[in-house]
Formats: sequence, structure tokens, C-alpha cells
Amino acid sequence: MIGSLDISVLQQIWWLLVAVVGSLFLFMNFVQGGQSLLWQVAKTETEKSLVINSLGRKWELTFTTLVLFGGALFAAFPKFYATSFGGAYWVWMLILFTFIVQAVSYEFRKKPDNLLGARVFELFLLINGSIGILLIGAAVGTFFTGSNFELNQYNQARWTHPLHGLEAAFSLFNLSFGLFLVFNARVLGAMYLVNNIDCTTVPQLEQRLRRACLVNLVCALPFLLFILGSLLVMPGYSVDGSGVVSLVPGKYLANLLAMPVTLGLLVAGLVLVIWGVVSTAFLGGGRGIWFGGLGTVLVGLAVFAIAGYNDTPFYPSKADLQSSLSIHNASSSHYTLTAMTYVALVIPLVLGYIAYVWKLMNARKVGPDDLEDSKAY
Repeated sequence: MIGSLDISVLQQIWWLLVAVVGSLFLFMNFVQGGQSLLWQVAKTETEKSLVINSLGRKWELTFTTLVLFGGALFAAFPKFYATSFGGAYWVWMLILFTFIVQAVSYEFRKKPDNLLGARVFELFLLINGSIGILLIGAAVGTFFTGSNFELNQYNQARWTHPLHGLEAAFSLFNLSFGLFLVFNARVLGAMYLVNNIDCTTVPQLEQRLRRACLVNLVCALPFLLFILGSLLVMPGYSVDGSGVVSLVPGKYLANLLAMPVTLGLLVAGLVLVIWGVVSTAFLGGGRGIWFGGLGTVLVGLAVFAIAGYNDTPFYPSKADLQSSLSIHNASSSHYTLTAMTYVALVIPLVLGYIAYVWKLMNARKVGPDDLEDSKAY
């Protein structure tokens, strides 16, 4: 049955699958958000160790999700992967570097007689949680603002800006997108730590986390409003039936109106994030991470839908409009997409296994007793 699907249907399915993985990665950024809160909310060594050991149980899942996201893009949309990762390599190298130092930090922070000292590794965690997420947000922002590349007749990419991707961070829209993701990750991080740490022994830490949840939502709102306002008025990229790309006034607003489900996902997602903060900061609840996490996933799905569906190039070129990439001209062959779709049928089993392992890992909250374990971070 899958083999009989038209290639355009398979392309839409795989953009949806990529969107799901990418949105799950945005949710998993609570690890990075918690890392960036470390020096703000943890005032003693015990509090600091509780925060790091709580996050340390999940950091590998974030990295795995990022790798899975890149792998899905490589398999389903190889032309995008080759163009972006091959041309904008400086931004992707810096992002990868921040995740490498994150892994090193969790491994060596508490090693006896380590050369750099625990504080340096904590600084690495801050870099990963701030600069790493900021650059990812700027890279996602180029889905709407475009990138500086052009393709020749052999689909070889030439990057036309000497910064090779880093120039994305100098766009106000892209920078706002990155800063919004940073503060949203901090909101999720605070909610997760309230949920996962046994705060009965450290009530002051709990108070700071609940306050940080609200403060960071307030910091995120101006960037969110700027992003939404820009999407409603900025011109966007559109591709017609013959494959010709053009700039269209109000394209992204038109996408929202043409796809009411996407608009519903966006509104529902924002409401859930706000409710998660309210329940955490004002109502004393500990389950805000599930509302905020689901809301973040829904917002992520809406962003990917606006960027890739409704005849919209998801990777537009500012240097040459006709080099812009859409889900139609950047995808793998019908055979490859069909084979991958059969493989993707096991995804629910994988997600079920992850949920089961997550439940086991969170069966007991992290407390001072866990810091005495020889495997503590």
C-alpha cells in the first residue's frame, strides 16, 4: 500500500516526520535550559549537584534526538542536508562543538584531579545551553529569511557569504528566534527540575526555580511577539506548479489561513506553555513540564508546517531564488522514501520504549542520597 503512494504524498509524510522529531528536540531542550539556569538558581554545592544530576539523566536523549533529526533530514531531503551542512558549515560546527563540550562536562566534571576544575565544565554547560540553542534557533530562522547559497546545474552548492552560516545570527528575525528558543528552554528547564528534584530538602532551590520559570517566560514574550508579528507581515517564498520560486507578500500569513489546523496547533501550543508556567509559578504544581513540553511540540509542528507546506520552499536562497529548496525538489527518490516509510512503522515502538525507560528513570525524584553514588555527575 505504501509503495503505491504518490511521491508528493511521501514527501509530505516525511516533512511531517522530520517536524515531529525536530519538535521533540525542542522539548528536550529543557536539558540545555536547565544547564543555563545552574548559576542562577543553585547557590550551594548541594543544590548545584542536584540540578546537574537531574539533567544528567536526560542529556543523552537530547543529543540522540538531534542526531536523529539530522539523520532524517539526510535520508529524506539529502539536497538540503548537502547544501546547508556543506555550505553553512561554521554555524553547524559551532553547534556540534557546544554539544561535544556538554558531553565532556557531564563525564569529567566530578572526576578527581581533573585538569580544568568543576567550574570550567559548568561554564561549558552554560555555553551549550545558551549559545548552542541560540545558533540552532538562528539556523531554523533561515527557513523564513533565506540563506546565502546558489546551486549550479549539477546541484553543487556555492555559499556566497564568507561567514558560511554564521551570518544568520546577524538577522534580527533569526536572532529573535534563537533568543526565544533560549528562554523557552529555560522555562522548560525550570519546570522539569521542579518536577524531578526532591525539593523537600532544598526548599530555597524550589522557590528560585518557580520564580525562574515565570521570569524567563516574561523574557521570552517580546521575542515571541516579534516573531509572530514578522511572520504576519513579511513577504515569503512560494513555488508554483512549474517550479518557479518568487517572493509573495504575506505568504506566511496566507499559509496560516490556508491551514487552519496549523493555526490551531500554534494557538494551543502557546496556551499550554503559558498554563504550564502558571501552574508552576503560581499554583505550586509540579507537572508544568508536561503542559509546557506538549505546548512546545505543538508550536514546533506549526513552525515546520508554515515553513514547508502549501508550496513553500523551506530553505529559500537569497542569492538565487530559483536555487531555493522545497520538499519537492530536495527529497530522495520515490523508492528511497517508500523504503524509509516502511522502516518508520517501528517508530511507535521506539517511542513506547523511550516512554517506558523515562518512567523508570523518573520513578524516584533526585535527592541528596543520589549525590553519594559513585556514578553521580
